Amino acid sequence: MPAITKKTTPRPTGDGLSRYNQLKPLTDFTFSVLFILLALLTFLPLLFVFIISLSSEATIAQHGYSFFPKELSLDSYAYLWQSKDYIGRSFINSIGITIAGTLLGLVLTSTLGYTLSRPNYRLKRLYTVMILVPMFFSGGLVARYMVNTQIYGLKNTYLALILPGACSTFYVIIMRTFFQTTVPDSIIESGKIDGASQFRIFTQLVLPISLPVIATIGLFFTFNYWNAWYGAMLYLDSNHRELYPLQYVLISIERNISFMARNEEYFSEEIIATLPTETMRMAIVMVVVLPIACSYPFFQRYFVGGLTIGAVKG
Repeated sequence: MPAITKKTTPRPTGDGLSRYNQLKPLTDFTFSVLFILLALLTFLPLLFVFIISLSSEATIAQHGYSFFPKELSLDSYAYLWQSKDYIGRSFINSIGITIAGTLLGLVLTSTLGYTLSRPNYRLKRLYTVMILVPMFFSGGLVARYMVNTQIYGLKNTYLALILPGACSTFYVIIMRTFFQTTVPDSIIESGKIDGASQFRIFTQLVLPISLPVIATIGLFFTFNYWNAWYGAMLYLDSNHRELYPLQYVLISIERNISFMARNEEYFSEEIIATLPTETMRMAIVMVVVLPIACSYPFFQRYFVGGLTIGAVKG
């Protein structure tokens, strides 16, 4: 009599959790469509602003804003091009201020955050209190202006646009928390065993595995410096226009056009008719947004690539 063999079903290989990491085709398609729609919703406002900047003033006055304007015009960009020397100098100023401020801010926040993250640092509690007090209690605008101009002598200099925003308590706390929770102590101890100094441990061991937080804080610094214009109004006089950043120049142009449009009775009809008031605002937005939008993919590399760096093998 032949032996009866029991048919067994092969068990799936893996740790038993792989099936939770797989999506059904319908679910995958649904999420893909959802993310595409969200991306379009994010991109459409920028596209709308660009279309309005290419519309004519007469079309906007008659039909309002539209994705499909009746008439296209480059008057707003031509108006900006007439001041290309002035705007070009301010554009270079903004690039230099943004790069210098971002690099200086990353150096200050990363070194201070790493120092405060070390449990055996004696002055850790004192310096933590010292950086937290200004975060909750500020001396005010007048005190800050007097310190920067009268004590440090930063008035009418590039440093007045860089130094006041180079170190942020909030960013230092983020850095400190990242170093405490993400950087393994075994890496630092291994560096000490090999005889490395604290500076070498920080630059060669800690920073390479801290790219996610470095890129995030760097992107925040870049946004802050590129969009800053209030410091120029506060610390730069009108006879130092060669120091003006791009945002302050564009805001000044927009204010002058708005002033002339609101006081049209004091200007000739020909001048008022040729002023691209509405489209000029949108053209200014495009000039400000496009450079900073083009820099985002550079940081995106480190957001994705740095997430898997820093694991400690047992």
